[in-house]
Amino acid sequence: MRKDLICLVFLNISLLLINGMPLKAQSRVELKDMVAQMVLVGFRGTVLSPDSPIIKDIESQKIGGVILYDYDVPSASRPRNIVSANQLKNLVSDLQSHAEIPLFIAIDQEGGKVNRLKTRYGFPRSVEAAYLGELNNGDSTRYYASLTAETLKKSGINVNFAPVLDINVNPECPVIGKLGRSFSYCPDVVINQAAIFYEEQKAKNILTVNKHFPGHGSSRTDSHKGFTDITATWSSLELDPYTTLINQHQCEAIMTAHVYNANLDSIWPATLSYAVNTELLRGKLGFEGLIFSDDMMMGAIADIYSLKVAIKQSIMAGVDVLVFSNNIKTYDDKIASSAIQCILQLIHEGEIPESRIRESWQRISESKKMFNLHE
Repeated sequence: MRKDLICLVFLNISLLLINGMPLKAQSRVELKDMVAQMVLVGFRGTVLSPDSPIIKDIESQKIGGVILYDYDVPSASRPRNIVSANQLKNLVSDLQSHAEIPLFIAIDQEGGKVNRLKTRYGFPRSVEAAYLGELNNGDSTRYYASLTAETLKKSGINVNFAPVLDINVNPECPVIGKLGRSFSYCPDVVINQAAIFYEEQKAKNILTVNKHFPGHGSSRTDSHKGFTDITATWSSLELDPYTTLINQHQCEAIMTAHVYNANLDSIWPATLSYAVNTELLRGKLGFEGLIFSDDMMMGAIADIYSLKVAIKQSIMAGVDVLVFSNNIKTYDDKIASSAIQCILQLIHEGEIPESRIRESWQRISESKKMFNLHE
């Protein structure tokens, strides 16, 4: 081969590498990094310092995201992550600046009692879902949904664990009905209200995570505190909001519930159930989006199952992103690394196949690209 031709070949290969063309070695993602993208954690701090543990989680571990709170439950004190609008925007920007892969920046901004962005910090007023459901006025709902979406966008938050699709079957439910978190006992009202929130958040590139599948509104106990059995109170009517919104292409992410229903799975609660997440949600309802777990540190999971069992079961059930709030009973700076190492060990032991990790990695990557999180 002529010398000048050889040079031309090497030049073309170099250009391919520079332009990021699909050469195998260039596009390969390490398994550990795929695993880390499945972990989303809570942390302490309103500003970051060089020795902040969350920076190590982002830079070294390459976690998929964080969740923000204004109140720290383990220490019963404020502030946790939120002091003011300007401080929050700077914190989120700083978090993203340390991430090689853009982070999910998540929050529970339902409005009303579940409201992290309070007026005392300078954020706009929000209202509870029950109030909007009772009004059942599209314009009013759109006003508050738009306000929420705009507030999240300005802060740099790109994932909202809201709205709630739970039907208000039991108004005395300590964690849903009593807190005004459900739009209504009428599925159609829940569907219409949730669709408006989806539209407004989608317009601002906010990933809407509907919750809590397959329904928490009939429960008599709080899954934050311990085992929650809905076998005798749940009905398939509670699936209607999910079925309709999935069919309307207005449901791109769903959060599981830590509820036990023997009629759906006689062994595992929903978050850990293949029958619920894969057979029912993905199979029967045709859902193809992201599945987030509810907080894996809640009593209904952490008080009953070991970390290893809970992680294995949830991933094999079909959960894509495991949420560790670090904001229930205890705070653990090492929860992200512990979860990642646990998953890698389970893969090494043959308990979780690599193919299952790649499925979640693909969904996470597609979601982050779809919502332009790099922007």
